[in-house]
Amino acid sequence: MAQTLAVGALLGAASTAFLAPSSSPAPAPALRGATGAKMTGAAQGAMGGMAVVAAVAGVTSCRAAAVKKKGVKVVHGKEIPWNLFSPKAPYQGKVVANDFHPQTLTEPTGDANWETTHVTFDHGGKVPYIEGQSIGVIAPGPDKKGEQPAKIRLYSIASSAVGDDQSSKTVSLCVKRVVELDGKFNNRAKGEDKPDKAGTAFPDNEVYRGVCSNHICDMSVGDDVLITGPTGAEMLLPEDPEANIIMLATGTGIAPMRSYLRLLFHDKAGAAADGSRKFKGLAWLFMGVPYSKSLLYDDEHQTYKKEYPDQFKYDYAVSREDKNAAGQKMYIQTKMAEYAEELWELMQDEKTHVYMCGLKGMESGMAECFGPIAEKNGIVWTEFAKAMKKADRYHVEVY
Repeated sequence: MAQTLAVGALLGAASTAFLAPSSSPAPAPALRGATGAKMTGAAQGAMGGMAVVAAVAGVTSCRAAAVKKKGVKVVHGKEIPWNLFSPKAPYQGKVVANDFHPQTLTEPTGDANWETTHVTFDHGGKVPYIEGQSIGVIAPGPDKKGEQPAKIRLYSIASSAVGDDQSSKTVSLCVKRVVELDGKFNNRAKGEDKPDKAGTAFPDNEVYRGVCSNHICDMSVGDDVLITGPTGAEMLLPEDPEANIIMLATGTGIAPMRSYLRLLFHDKAGAAADGSRKFKGLAWLFMGVPYSKSLLYDDEHQTYKKEYPDQFKYDYAVSREDKNAAGQKMYIQTKMAEYAEELWELMQDEKTHVYMCGLKGMESGMAECFGPIAEKNGIVWTEFAKAMKKADRYHVEVY
């Protein structure tokens, strides 16, 4: 049976998963470079989080085909926007006020890198994207190597394709400010660190501030921003409206999940003619953070739960505050273990898709959670995961 991905309206129109894409997509803007940008180790701090998403859907995953023409990539016969802007020819956008959230989403925890921000850019409709993709941001620098401008850093998009304001002209990011004290690297000697936009400073320490993350977190409305992309075909939503989506996210790994949930439960693009949602399945979010003060978009999750109690539920794992019955710290895999039987049963269904985005350690967490139950069923977890991947049901985006 032919199976496709949700790609939504393309190149300037709102992209919407669970919607049939237009048969005549809008023409692509002029290409300003189609050079891919691979995430480097330094981008780990920039993205500052990890995510895993399991989507139960009657569709296959996105094994992207080769680029067929400038500015697009063909995925299962559908065109998605792809590297319309390159590091050598980026798009210059503007920082605009967030549609709802304050710029700083978190509260001080005592850690140097406590702050996570939500920042919105106006791209004038010139940088279309779909849920699950990423964009690059170029900071002025200098970076660790002294380069100016700094190397591109990729960030998972936290807004749905239509943007937080649903104009299809904005894109939002969820960015953790990287601050390290007295470590291997520093770009501020003792006495040199000055207060950032949140008022945090460490003048008594040698400090390393992530170049791009601090560039973004310190932005103000009206500032220019250099954008590349969009890119990414690994984390796209399935098209099946009957899909069930199980999401596991840690820290800023919530970004793609937020983009999905905005489409499923908030945006006009995801509304059915009768006032219900086009999405008819179940969305279940597991989110892990170190402190309750580090929770991201909790207000949105509460709203979805209140408005769609039969379609959305969520569980949090707060590692430095919560423990399980055995006294273990509550990490994502620890929380997942409480529902291991239910999750395992879902993964036996050929409609189940697992999406993983974040630090490589999340993969071992999956093995820790599901290894024992797989063994009990006479299955080796690693082989099961490989089989799911071969069947395009296991998507991994780690760094």
